[in-house]
Amino acid sequence: MATNLFSLEGRTALVTGGSRGIGKMIAAGFIEQGAKVYISSRKPADCDATAEELSAGGGTCISLPQDISTVEGCKALAARIGELEPSLDILVNNAGAAWGAEFDEFPESGWDKVLDLNLKSPFFLTQALHAKLAAGASQEKPAKVIMIASIDGIRLNPQETYSYHASKSGLIYLTRRMAARLARDWIVVTGIAPGPFASQMNRDARDHGDEVAKRVPMRRIGRDDDMAGAAIFLASRAGDYVVGETIAVDGGIALAT
Repeated sequence: MATNLFSLEGRTALVTGGSRGIGKMIAAGFIEQGAKVYISSRKPADCDATAEELSAGGGTCISLPQDISTVEGCKALAARIGELEPSLDILVNNAGAAWGAEFDEFPESGWDKVLDLNLKSPFFLTQALHAKLAAGASQEKPAKVIMIASIDGIRLNPQETYSYHASKSGLIYLTRRMAARLARDWIVVTGIAPGPFASQMNRDARDHGDEVAKRVPMRRIGRDDDMAGAAIFLASRAGDYVVGETIAVDGGIALAT
């Protein structure tokens, strides 16, 4: 048995949407386990500030700002990684967006923005980084791709977030389809479906955590280390034999209510 099933020593990771929220939680967890972490986000100042913060404890966090809402943006980020690293061990497709509007008023712009970033970009960024992920991968040490979905892809949220529901449920099935193909290259694809974590994307949990907690079987909202722990499990040796699965990290909302 491996000395430390959860160590990420010597591994290189890229976390999209890594400047805040769930992406930042995951990046911090990876750094604590010894990984070299690149974070990307649309806003350079935020990305730079988070990288500086996460490096303060002695780890390595590098800012690579990039808008990946287009295929061209995905290719540009992959090219930048390609210039810096001979291979990539872990890719976390976390960057995302949400949009809420009543059914009769839901706009095409809200549909396209969310589907492009939440569903199209994870596919095309992984495609663009395929060679880098495969370059250092082996049966004994597979590369990892982790999709950040949502429990809204598993069960309905009462809010009218039509494109968000569609994108996250689609991402869960895309995870399975990509896992089936990429396993032959020793690239393991999995997903995480977060529940209520305090973030810009989940303002209810951020601003009304006590009220939200009453609807959670575990009677609390998620903590940073809950998210980091799930991602570390999937990214490390501990998760090597988990393929195509999307794990709900939600205190029981999706599957225990």
